[in-house]
Amino acid sequence: MKLCVFDFDSTLMDGETIDFLAQELGIGEKVAAITDMAMRGELDFFESLTTRVKLLEGLEVKRVDEICANLPMMPGAQESVAELKKRGYRVVVFSGGFKNATTVAAQKLGLDADFSNVLHHREGRLTGLVGGEMMFDFSKGEMLKRIQSILGISPEQTVAVGDGANDRSMFARAGTKIAFCAKEILKKEATAVVETKDLREILKHIP
Repeated sequence: MKLCVFDFDSTLMDGETIDFLAQELGIGEKVAAITDMAMRGELDFFESLTTRVKLLEGLEVKRVDEICANLPMMPGAQESVAELKKRGYRVVVFSGGFKNATTVAAQKLGLDADFSNVLHHREGRLTGLVGGEMMFDFSKGEMLKRIQSILGISPEQTVAVGDGANDRSMFARAGTKIAFCAKEILKKEATAVVETKDLREILKHIP
């Protein structure tokens, strides 16, 4: 058995979920600027996440779900997941984003599991609070360690694919580390760098 772990935003999905949600409130540029700083490693991930989610307070959950159901998948995402499955990989997604998006994507792409955060809401609207499995810079690495232990999979049998600073912790637990259209901070820790915006390109680097 082998394992491949994808980041979601700007890796499996073409864009940042929270930026799409912020556009609905007319604060897209403000939130995108914070997102970009966090992905470059210039802001603590937990602080950046909670700050951005607070700005979404009042957004209708119904609208959140509609937006998340229609997020654009990265070119080659479907084909890459299918090919990895043929090669005997379990394929999962880790996201500092939200269940509203990752659960839908996991169903579309045929992923084995998704791990992400939950947007708190009350009376049909977001409260600006968030909680979950992927809140911190170290979260992806910790979750990967647990999954490897449960499945009996070694780092050498593990592939990690991501684009931002909060993917470094899962890179530390993977033998094959692919930086996909990534920030410089992540490229430095990669075993392979893909600059073409097509996920099928990663298959060249995966055994």
